[in-house]
Amino acid sequence: ISKSEKDTGSAQYKVADGVSNWKTPDAFTFGSDELSGIWVGKFDTSSTDSSSTTVGEADGGGNNSSLDAIILPSRYNWRFIQVSTILEASKNLTKSGNRYGFSTLFDSHAIKNDEWVAAAYLSQSKYGKLGNKDFSGIEKIVYRNHSVGTTGCSYGVANTNWGGADEQFSSCDYTYDVPINGTGASTTGTIYGIYDMSGGLWDIVMGNYDRRSGKNAEFNSGYSGQLESGEIFAGKDWLDDKYYNIYTSKDMMTACNGKPCISHGFFETQGWWQSCFHQSVTEEKPWIVRGGSYSDGIGIFDYEIIDGSVQLINYPVTYGFTTFRLALT
Repeated sequence: ISKSEKDTGSAQYKVADGVSNWKTPDAFTFGSDELSGIWVGKFDTSSTDSSSTTVGEADGGGNNSSLDAIILPSRYNWRFIQVSTILEASKNLTKSGNRYGFSTLFDSHAIKNDEWVAAAYLSQSKYGKLGNKDFSGIEKIVYRNHSVGTTGCSYGVANTNWGGADEQFSSCDYTYDVPINGTGASTTGTIYGIYDMSGGLWDIVMGNYDRRSGKNAEFNSGYSGQLESGEIFAGKDWLDDKYYNIYTSKDMMTACNGKPCISHGFFETQGWWQSCFHQSVTEEKPWIVRGGSYSDGIGIFDYEIIDGSVQLINYPVTYGFTTFRLALT
């Protein structure tokens, strides 16, 4: 449907034949602009740092905004990075003289929560894996990436259990290009879909709980503002509001300026494909991560909350707990 037909007053499309009340996903409003669509990174993000191709305790890039992003399979995720650094690094895609050939008129950014969810919803449409006739029943779930931070991997089958012996990580059961077993980890069940949205590492998405009248640097997210302790932290300046979903309440029925956060993948997707992680933002953990990890959650409709600092896990060696994905408008 044409973006000019969007009723921005009620956030609903005007649909012919007597059908009404189709919700327009918030992801297709970027600041004051109505979008025909968005580009989403096919894989989780790696970097130009050499550690993104090194096994072991490599950070994949670390807390360094001067690096360029790489979106390819079989690389190690960009980890050990603060939320504020993620947004800075994402702007490198469209800076003058960028390595990709993108026009500076494009707008690259770390993916927002509602944008991430739009891609997840697509997997459950007739255009996504749900509509792919090569899969049936529980196999229509987006297969989990069973590795600790290697992009484009697949467990090879549906897995709706977590915490058992089979949840120990592997290097890479199937690569993204193996028919069915590998492509089943994409949002379409084909090689043309989006990967790493289930498992691997949790994806940090730009969604923040704004619990006071101004924005706040919660713990170590890196932004200037008031910390939970009450301390005023002198950090980085916040970017424009269009780069975040700002949630005004811990209750997701009122968190979108006093209204339910429809199309943000919260209450309306709880329990889909037996998803089990559904935590609302809090003062202590105001940022959102999505998609589960190699061992946590069922997959694409799981979400958790973090404080925005560099997230670590210690199994079997020190790895970054989170990574991120890029979007382009």
